[in-house]
Amino acid sequence: MSEKRKPLLGFVGKLPSGTALGNSGKTHCPLCMGLFKAPRLLPCLHTVCTTCLEQLEPFSIVDIRGGDSDTSSEGSIFQELKPPSLQLQIGILCPVCDAQVDLPMGGVKALTIDHLAMNDVMLESLQGEGQGLVCDLCSNREVEKRCQTCKANLCHFCCQAHRRQKKTTYHTMVDRKDLKGCSRIGKPVLCPVHPAEDLRLFCELCDQPVCQDCVVGAHREHPCDFTSNVIHKHGDSVRELLRGTQPHVEALEEALAQIKGMKSALQAQVGAVAADVRTFSEGYIKAIEEHRDKLLKQLEDIRVQKENSLQLQKAQLEQLLADMRTGVEFTEHLLTSGSDLEILITKGVVVERLTKLNKVECSIHPGVNDKICFSPQQKAGRCRGYEVYGAISTKEVDPAKCVLQGEDLHRAQEKQTASFTLLCKDAAGESMGRGGDGVQVAVIPKDKKDSPVRALVHDNQDGTYRVSYTPKEPGVYTVLVCIKEQHVQGSPFTVTVRKRHRPHPGVFQGCTFCSSGGQKTAHCGGTMPGGYLGCGHGHKGHLGRPHWSCCGKFAEKSECTWTGGQNAPRSLLRTVAL
Repeated sequence: MSEKRKPLLGFVGKLPSGTALGNSGKTHCPLCMGLFKAPRLLPCLHTVCTTCLEQLEPFSIVDIRGGDSDTSSEGSIFQELKPPSLQLQIGILCPVCDAQVDLPMGGVKALTIDHLAMNDVMLESLQGEGQGLVCDLCSNREVEKRCQTCKANLCHFCCQAHRRQKKTTYHTMVDRKDLKGCSRIGKPVLCPVHPAEDLRLFCELCDQPVCQDCVVGAHREHPCDFTSNVIHKHGDSVRELLRGTQPHVEALEEALAQIKGMKSALQAQVGAVAADVRTFSEGYIKAIEEHRDKLLKQLEDIRVQKENSLQLQKAQLEQLLADMRTGVEFTEHLLTSGSDLEILITKGVVVERLTKLNKVECSIHPGVNDKICFSPQQKAGRCRGYEVYGAISTKEVDPAKCVLQGEDLHRAQEKQTASFTLLCKDAAGESMGRGGDGVQVAVIPKDKKDSPVRALVHDNQDGTYRVSYTPKEPGVYTVLVCIKEQHVQGSPFTVTVRKRHRPHPGVFQGCTFCSSGGQKTAHCGGTMPGGYLGCGHGHKGHLGRPHWSCCGKFAEKSECTWTGGQNAPRSLLRTVAL
């Protein structure tokens, strides 16, 4: 935690290059590099001098949260004419982490004072490790002693005058050199409304420290108590939030370690594949050497692409980790070194920052993999007139790009085998051209979800798979097709299974009677009422077309609609009108 580290330049605004953020960050301003003067605590938990913040260039954004204008006016900055419902929000950027800081109504001076930083500055100065301090009374001589009763730093002349006064005669004076063992020498925190009063009470309703005059004034009838009585409750809440933040820091550190390992694995894999490529290309002299160079360039492009993705993810995680560490370090320092009043003063900023950091979502797994393979037996075309072999592949099946094909995708018949084809593709939409993918298929009846239909998957070894199943009953079925436990495109889908077609008991033929135009003497083995020697199919008129003798349908592949039994008279059969 105490290790000095430099922030990423890509995430730093106006912070000078080469600025180190370590232990000196507790007492030195990251902008002016000097000891803090009136330090202000930003919402991102970074501390900067008041004068340095006032020198930053502010920016304005239109705040429409209370108005009725269109949200598209979000980009309207520094507009000259603003509707009454719009309000300009003034903000600055943190010089350390480049976070946006919305300034309150009072500007920079209304930001929270970092009393911890003020105490550290005063302690460092009194111990002789920093710049000299001037007397609190005359403001022009160097400090020699400190009044432990008044908490005032005094020069030699003012110290003698302090002792001569009746009210301060018996105050305890300590030499500056005797303060090196002290951990807290800060001044008492006074009420900003009543400067003569110390902040010793805490208003639960307003969630802020108050003085005795505030209790009888603006905070009358508000639930107030001494800071020593409420520090346990509020301190415990901050500690609980801190405990919830620390696992995120550990997870981010583990993620960065995984990325570092993945980068090493990627480099090792690239080296291994490069060695295979060089070995394979030795026997083909110039043609193979030219082909080898092409392969190495392709491999380098893959490495650059994957490393760029890893570097981008690494930078994002490092920035988030830096923010988390800043929050954790500041909170730990606050809880271990801060007084009850200081904890209560900065509690709101700390809680808001840690809560915001805890809600940040990030991927803790590397965004790319090291799946790179070299196929020496794969044909790679011709080079200088020679057939060359060997190709580098990073193809990986993408379930979202896979395609389902076939006439039986959405319809089937009971007790008849239905089939369809799965065409596997990679993320670029190109066919995989090989098999071996773990295809999983489930066919589940809608009304009997606990009785799935067995499905068979045949690998054609060319990137396609034939799926077949035989439904036992009619109804609606749900078909799920997955690869690597992910649905392919179009899955799941429903299939309507209809009853199996009734076969025709008759004969499909061109009837002699019908073809003759209905002549009474024409016949084809049947009898009809009225003395006709027709086909006896039971239809009206002479159809003149081939048809089924049982029901009279014209389509050879059709379902029989004859409802009679084997001995039913032909006059009861369905007839087809002309």
